[in-house]
Amino acid sequence: MPPPPLMAACVGDRLLDEHLTSIVPWWSITKTCVAACALVLVAGGRLELDRLLGGRRFTLRQLLQHTSGLGCYTETPAYEAALERHADAWTDDELIRQFETKAPLTEPGQGWSYSNFGYFLVRRLIEQTTGMDIERALKALVLGPLGIERTFIARTRADLKRSAFGDEDDFHPGWVAHGLLMGPPSEVALFMHRLLTGTLLPPPLRAAMRERRVVEPVPAGRPWQSAGYGLGLMIDTASSLGLCIGHTGQGPASVSAAYHFPGLVPPITVAAFAPTDEQGVAERAVIAEAARLSK
Repeated sequence: MPPPPLMAACVGDRLLDEHLTSIVPWWSITKTCVAACALVLVAGGRLELDRLLGGRRFTLRQLLQHTSGLGCYTETPAYEAALERHADAWTDDELIRQFETKAPLTEPGQGWSYSNFGYFLVRRLIEQTTGMDIERALKALVLGPLGIERTFIARTRADLKRSAFGDEDDFHPGWVAHGLLMGPPSEVALFMHRLLTGTLLPPPLRAAMRERRVVEPVPAGRPWQSAGYGLGLMIDTASSLGLCIGHTGQGPASVSAAYHFPGLVPPITVAAFAPTDEQGVAERAVIAEAARLSK
């Protein structure tokens, strides 16, 4: 029997966590933090959501919502071959060259396609705008203001081996090109809870972040009743616990999920991390724990 997921939860303003010393990879939950950082820059007038990016045919909003028409480098044969060789991650320039010659999957705004490459471009935009690398920018603009202190960007295989799940696949964290956050489960739950209940973003941008584009069909093998994507947020409007907002992540040999349930009284946020390749495991654990805590 596989070990139970590592979990942490916020019930109202109260943090529940039995794994205070564990370190886990956020995987694509990092996208929510990157999106929040970009929106902080929008709030400060340093970026615009709906202006075409320089030299590009898409906007920041479209990158954040996966409607830019860009593909995903993790679904290419070159990526799979590189992982089989246990190669180091491509440099930024190499990754950009991989996509400059590729035709878009759809016209910007005309379709939805999950794109790690799109979030890599958001990371680059944040760095160019702030003059800081992505770790410094996330800490200065999002993590620090939300009281998240122990989370960091993994840069080396040694960093990833600090995970509670290890790094048996010898995966280089640079393959997560938008940045791979790692930290205690408690900080993932606190991050999602404070982002979605606090005042980091002004009300119009909080609303924009939660504005949902329907994604069809609902992914198979997952616990969701509906599927949608906001700006760095996955959204189910019809879960068994009502509205459900957060993000899921997956990497070699582990999965992550952090979701907020604003309709529960008090609101509950749960983060779960499990040593498996099946995304639905962490998501189902989140829903089950939120249901237990709500009784």
